[in-house]
Amino acid sequence: MEKHNWAGNIEFASAQIHTPQTVEELQELVRASRKVKALGARHSFNDIAAITEQADEPQQQALEPSPWAYISLDRLDAPVTFDHARGTVTCSAGITYGELCPLLHREKVALHNMASLPHITVAGACATATHGSGDGNGNLATAVVGLEMVTADGDLRSLSRERDGETFQGAVVGLGGLGVATQITLATEPAFAMQQEVYEDLPVAKLYDQFDEIMSSAYSVSLFTDWQEERVNQVWLKRRLDGQAGAAASSQAAALPVAADFYGATLAPTHRHPVTRFSPDPCTPQMGIPGPWHERLPHFRVDHTPASGDELQTEYFVPRGHAVAALQALERLKEQFASRLWISEVRSVAADRLWMSQSYGMPTIGIHFSWKKNWPAVAQLLPVVEETLAPFNVRPHWGKLFAIAPALVQAKFPRLADFQALLQTADPQGKFRNGYLDRYIFAA
Repeated sequence: MEKHNWAGNIEFASAQIHTPQTVEELQELVRASRKVKALGARHSFNDIAAITEQADEPQQQALEPSPWAYISLDRLDAPVTFDHARGTVTCSAGITYGELCPLLHREKVALHNMASLPHITVAGACATATHGSGDGNGNLATAVVGLEMVTADGDLRSLSRERDGETFQGAVVGLGGLGVATQITLATEPAFAMQQEVYEDLPVAKLYDQFDEIMSSAYSVSLFTDWQEERVNQVWLKRRLDGQAGAAASSQAAALPVAADFYGATLAPTHRHPVTRFSPDPCTPQMGIPGPWHERLPHFRVDHTPASGDELQTEYFVPRGHAVAALQALERLKEQFASRLWISEVRSVAADRLWMSQSYGMPTIGIHFSWKKNWPAVAQLLPVVEETLAPFNVRPHWGKLFAIAPALVQAKFPRLADFQALLQTADPQGKFRNGYLDRYIFAA
């Protein structure tokens, strides 16, 4: 089993990786271990999942061997079960969306949204408030209605949105600090079909003048830009095809008309990768071709490797009302982006009530950067980007690279003190704490 993350910039060499097959095995492992961290798809770009002591530069360190335990849920026996009366599905926390969604589709139900990659695990995505796009769509964690986990003493604890109120809202985006999740229950809705189109060369003047209209023009909208011209390279529109009984969740659904022009952008003549010079083969079908929701909501296909991992990722969230000003400010850094950036993506996320969500209490715009894998160059640029975004109440993505000072990160989350208390109550000895949580949650 690989002992590093997807990008290869974090090594999990400090402890053995265990793969329990039953909940009882998992409970015994947690009971017997002094430090425990769960590993999902390893798609985080910082040390959030690493067993580390506090360190100044976690992004590049190789971690020293120790007797502590990593837990992978790849082999945990937790069957997928449906409650159609309640409109929910319960699944293993370690299942990936790529594994789960076809099962949902066969039951004629869907999730409200997906991230750009279906290769990530449900537990890892929810614990870090990972998201898709869409003005009306909360991040993936907002679908969680029930959570089962092994706590620090090895006991099994269940939480539900209905029964546990504010405690539940604090636990869902738990950053790995409450325990090892075993099962997650998600809200579902009737399955639906979608189509997506890509438009190229959207003038930035149009974007800034009609930002809200553009971002609300489809169920899910993504903007891809390299910041180098006065245009957005690509606009991805994902449109729902509702109201077609029998065909609504299949490729038999009737397609919506596709316009040749979108706010001055032109329809792509063929399928596109977000980085135009790359092959579109890993990407989900475009060109207005109808298909099931789980084959259109992600950008990348589950049966393809989306990239080589030769990148580092950063993402920042600003309140929706600051979106245009923040993008205009970042545009002034285009010369510094030129040699360091593959592509940026801009997406919208609806407000929620999850304490540690980047969209807690307000709708946000996520501004994502896929950097070329040159950590010294990225490390030099991150403070510049963050200083540029500082006037806009910026919050970082928990699973990606950032350099914002811990005190400034803490100040952006109104329920931080409540979250600290929740972690201390659930794990008084700090079994699930690591350098990351020490820095960004508990640092005074």
